[in-house]
Amino acid sequence: MPPAFIGIDWGTTHRRASLLGERGELLAQRHDDDGALACAGRFGESLQALLAQWSEVGDGVPVVMAGMVGSALGWQEVPYADAATPLRQLGARLSPVRDAPAGRRWAIVPGVCWRGAHGSVDVMRGEETQLLGALQALGTAGDDGCYLLPGTHSKWVQLREGAVASLRTCMSGELFALLRERGTLSAAMKTTAADAEPDPVAFARGVADAAEGVLSHTLFGAPARVVTGAMPAEDAAAYVSGLLIGSEWHEHLRRDANRGGVVRVIGEPALARLHAQCAVQLGCRVELLDARAVQLAAWQALRASMETC
Repeated sequence: MPPAFIGIDWGTTHRRASLLGERGELLAQRHDDDGALACAGRFGESLQALLAQWSEVGDGVPVVMAGMVGSALGWQEVPYADAATPLRQLGARLSPVRDAPAGRRWAIVPGVCWRGAHGSVDVMRGEETQLLGALQALGTAGDDGCYLLPGTHSKWVQLREGAVASLRTCMSGELFALLRERGTLSAAMKTTAADAEPDPVAFARGVADAAEGVLSHTLFGAPARVVTGAMPAEDAAAYVSGLLIGSEWHEHLRRDANRGGVVRVIGEPALARLHAQCAVQLGCRVELLDARAVQLAAWQALRASMETC
């Protein structure tokens, strides 16, 4: 099948490109470390190099990019869409790349900005396309409810009639990486490999202790336990992971008026499983959505939007 569309999830440190065929089927994917930070000042050159790896892709094949490529750190800053914008209308809000070569259809998804009643504000870039994909996959049944997109910055999103009614970002992934890299817990957390499966008992203990109070206080309990011998150093990373993820879910329970509602989780399998483990421990219900399938559905929807423009 000839290629018909390219969708690129262009994050801060990584980039994943998907090549779609005429029927919206996935033909190929490429993943690299040419994220927005690495591409500063050479976005066009980097995209051209990526496209050159697919010799069968002609100049007329449209390219849609989502994520930090549209931020102030990216190729071209694209204004956020207001949270009240129905996600299914994102395709009509694409911003053409201003310095694209003649004849190229390159565009960037705008991201979403949510503003609360008392001056609070939150934003996302990239996750809105995954939410669009979830709506495509679930149909109108997915238009209302709670979604969690875990990652470096976890996004807790409440959808109402297919639009973002509330958005709350938690920097759990970034905090975990910083604590592991430097500080009083670094040596203990590095006793286990970065990609090791967390010990379930230590993780569950962290989830439970996350309910005790202020996160900065409960985090200090980790080095205190290690230096006093109350916890093996090998358990530190799993325990801290439990504290950070657990704090998100305890906050969700404090805020959620409908405690029996399902939380739909869209994320990489290993991280999604940890959130599911935490949810079960706290008596919450989750539905795990395949992140790759959801992203493919989003690209299919955005391609359809471009064809009707």
